[in-house]
Amino acid sequence: MAKKQKDKPEQTISIDDTEHKVADLSSEQIACLNHIQDLDRKITSSQFNLDQLNFGRQAFANALTQSLEEVANA
Repeated sequence: MAKKQKDKPEQTISIDDTEHKVADLSSEQIACLNHIQDLDRKITSSQFNLDQLNFGRQAFANALTQSLEEVANA
């Protein structure tokens, strides 16, 4: 007995406030879409890493300032 497949909603993407069916896109358009999605992930990851680096840099700068103040007050 064959299993019934559930109807999946058709995938769409909104570009410039216009809905497009993914199934109607050309292979070149799908490739561009994949690149955009990959670059969005990389940008998000890079921003996360930059936030960590800036926070770490500030923590070390604060530690240095505190250390210098302790030496000056000794």
